[in-house]
Amino acid sequence: MHIARAYLPEHPLGNRWDYYYSRAKLSSDPLYPGVSEALRGTDAPLLDLGCGLGLLAHTLYADGIRVPYRGVDSDAAKIRRAVRAAAKVGLKDARFDTMDLSRELPSHRGNVVILDVLQFIPYPAQAQAIDKMIAMLTPGAKLVIRTGLDDGTGRARITRAVDLFSRALGWMNAMPRYYPDGEALRARLLAAGLQVEFTPLFGRTPFNNWRIVASK
Repeated sequence: MHIARAYLPEHPLGNRWDYYYSRAKLSSDPLYPGVSEALRGTDAPLLDLGCGLGLLAHTLYADGIRVPYRGVDSDAAKIRRAVRAAAKVGLKDARFDTMDLSRELPSHRGNVVILDVLQFIPYPAQAQAIDKMIAMLTPGAKLVIRTGLDDGTGRARITRAVDLFSRALGWMNAMPRYYPDGEALRARLLAAGLQVEFTPLFGRTPFNNWRIVASK
């Protein structure tokens, strides 16, 4: 897990939470291979909304996807650690900023990814955010979403419970607000003239995670 080593503390006795979290995430969650598969062949700049520790920047680089990358997140502490990890391994085309995505989105043109974040944006702000992301796409660019869906399954209930637990632990700095309805989300993307693909992205997890790729 050479990527996880970027998150080791500078001091041997420092906090290793990010390192162990990254190792577990990379070994058990099909998220990052799924995003690489969706973005392969593109050269448009990438905006990562809700980037957290910036793991996506590392995995894309390791997969040979070397596009200009910008990650934004509302958690300033995670952004500081993302900047440190990227600098440690020399990700020169990656930049990170703190931004409250429930209130605003940055200006951008190109590819957009939003991974495990939509449920923390309340409705109707969520619908408005999706429309803004669609407007960012350039010809040939892609919007890649990973989200739980509100479909009444056991996986959906587990997803909500774990999101609430993550908030209680302090790992997430927001409460889950609104899990998208899959058919309504598909209809919104199709109405914008996009080609849309829904793929289950459960992997070895109990969560109701789906990858949605919308292409312009």
